[in-house]
Amino acid sequence: MEINLPEKLYYRIGEVSKALSVNTSLLRYWEKEFDILNPKKTLKGTRKYSSIDIKNLKLIYNLLKVRGFTIEGAKEKLKTESKKIEIVEKLEKIKSRLEIIEKEL
Repeated sequence: MEINLPEKLYYRIGEVSKALSVNTSLLRYWEKEFDILNPKKTLKGTRKYSSIDIKNLKLIYNLLKVRGFTIEGAKEKLKTESKKIEIVEKLEKIKSRLEIIEKEL
């Protein structure tokens, strides 16, 4: 899914909702349901979405709207995917350590 947003550090909820073609209330709902969504809030309560939040929103949108997952199904999928990512990161660290040891030998 491609969304058209200008390149900047933070995006307002209105900009994000237009880019994803969803209501702002849906974004606020997803924010409550999914732990991976953590937009910063100003003192007035205005949400500021970072590029990481946008990436996570695209992932959630894809699971719910495109692939037809339920909220609970999407949560489970995100948990398993995050576990896979953690395992891959650990394996990459081990690999780099082994490469260093191999060079020293």
